[in-house]
This record gives sequence, C-alpha cells and structure tokens, in this order.
Amino acid sequence: MAEERQKSSGEADAWGELVDTARRTVTDGLVVGTSGNVSVRVGDTVLVTPSGVPYDRLTPDDVTGVDLEGRQVLGTLVPTSELPMHLAVYRSTDARAIVHTHAVHATAVSTLVSELPPIHYMTGALGGPVRVAPYATYGTDELAENMLHALADRSACLLQNHGTITYGSTLTQAYDRTAQLEWMCHLWLTARSVPGLTPNILTERQVEEAGERLRGYGQRG
Repeated sequence: MAEERQKSSGEADAWGELVDTARRTVTDGLVVGTSGNVSVRVGDTVLVTPSGVPYDRLTPDDVTGVDLEGRQVLGTLVPTSELPMHLAVYRSTDARAIVHTHAVHATAVSTLVSELPPIHYMTGALGGPVRVAPYATYGTDELAENMLHALADRSACLLQNHGTITYGSTLTQAYDRTAQLEWMCHLWLTARSVPGLTPNILTERQVEEAGERLRGYGQRG
C-alpha cells in the first residue's frame, strides 16, 4: 500500500519531465506501445513510469514513486515491471535518470554480438565499447544482475534479445545516450551489410582519446 503523502514541487516538476521523455521515446521510434520505461531520482525517491499505461494518457496526478528498496511511496499505479533494473542502477551508480527502450537496431545488435564494436568515436561518450548483458527474463533480479555487470564503467549497455538501458545525471542526458546508442547500432548494422567489405573499427586508445575530449565538449560557464 502506498504511503499517503503528497508529491513535492520538485517531484511534480520531475514527473512532468519524465512523462515528456517517455512520450519522446515513442515519438522517436525507440519504443512501441508501452514497451520500455523511464525513471528519475529525486532525493531518495525514484519516480518511474507505471506498468502498462500508454504514455499519452499519463497526467500530473498519475505520479508513481518508490523508495530505493522498491516500496511504493507515491501514487497507486503499479510501477513498471522493470523496476528491479532501475533500482539496481540507482543503488550502484551515481545515476539520477534512466531510460530503457526496445529500439530496433540496438535490439538487433544485441542478438548478434557480445559487445557493440567501436565503429564511431561517440563510443567514448558511453565509457567505452557497449557490452551486451546475457539474456534473462524481463523484470527479474537475474536480468538486473546481468545488466550491472555489463554496465561496469559504462553509462549504457544492450540487453540480449531485449533492448537498451542508459543512465545519466539528467533525463536529457540519459535520453541522449539512448538515442546515440541506437544511432551507433544502426551505423554498425549498415556498414557490416555491405558485401565484400568489413567496417573499420576504432582502437581502444582512439576511443579513450575521444572520451577524454568529449568530457570537455560543449559550452562552459
């Protein structure tokens, strides 16, 4: 049973951003229907998309929140079935937001390799070559454990025969990492499909150098 408490103004704002991000995953073709999920951490409360509710139907009153142990503290809608994955990331990293999708190119890659070859320097923005977590049934602690191993020193991983998960310090950063990962998977699939040619793959040092430069990328101040 959810505790009877009202959402704070910070939680209300975060929920609005979460709903916008979840809707964007549909608009941008990263999920179909209610597949995938989004969460954001506000203090020790994790706001998360509810299970089986189309994102275009979510309202400010549908805020769904749990504590870091998974106990519901806000709302009455059942949280996403992938809650164990989200909580595992929050308990093990400095993540403040998580995006999980079933993006088609990334999911295709997850069925082919154990690691996405570093075909582009943006690999460095995710901490290095993106690993594939071995398959486990969705919503299980086994999947969450497999995912954590694949995420070691990374901010993204693929889930075998399932999809993607990325995290960041904001919902925008987590979403951008998801979109970047899907783009790189699309790029690799496209390049490797050319008959008689093999894609050039970046070296470990090239990826590291790109990662170092990307950490200082953008506007300052």
